[in-house]
Amino acid sequence: MKMFWILVALSASAYATPQPSAQPADKFFADMSMLCGKSFNGKLAAGDDSDASFASAKMQAHVRTCTDREIQISFDVGEDRSRTWIITRTDNGLRLKHRHMLKDGTEDPVSQYGGDTAQAGTATRQEFPADAYSKAMFTKEGRTVSNTNIWAFEIDAGRSLTYELARPNRLFRVAFDVGNPITGASE
Repeated sequence: MKMFWILVALSASAYATPQPSAQPADKFFADMSMLCGKSFNGKLAAGDDSDASFASAKMQAHVRTCTDREIQISFDVGEDRSRTWIITRTDNGLRLKHRHMLKDGTEDPVSQYGGDTAQAGTATRQEFPADAYSKAMFTKEGRTVSNTNIWAFEIDAGRSLTYELARPNRLFRVAFDVGNPITGASE
């Protein structure tokens, strides 16, 4: 009889659908996706003297494009609408790229920089160290100080979305109030 129950248990487990373990990046991406189609006001949360223009500027994030693989967030600083953050799913986590456009509509020579997550991160914070492409571009453009950049996004669902740039002797953070979406925000 004991053997019968063992066979029943083994048989039942053979038909059980294994549940994939949720990775922190999956939850993070899902929470970011919930912001799609909305816009938010932001404020400087950390910076230094070089960020004075950000401290006094109107900053907004517009989560405009979302698919199951990519989220694009336009980041406006005052009248400057040249910045877009692009978060993409990869086989191993997430990728962040920064797209910068010139006033004539062409891409800035300092654009498409960012990196892939190197660690699992958490459901609320993902970090993106500078990748080889970014380091080569920064070096070519005379911005080697940026070769040690680590960018991050933090999301506190229903409360805030924070963008961060960190490197030795530098911390820049902008926090957006996702609890109060902007109504009638310009597209």
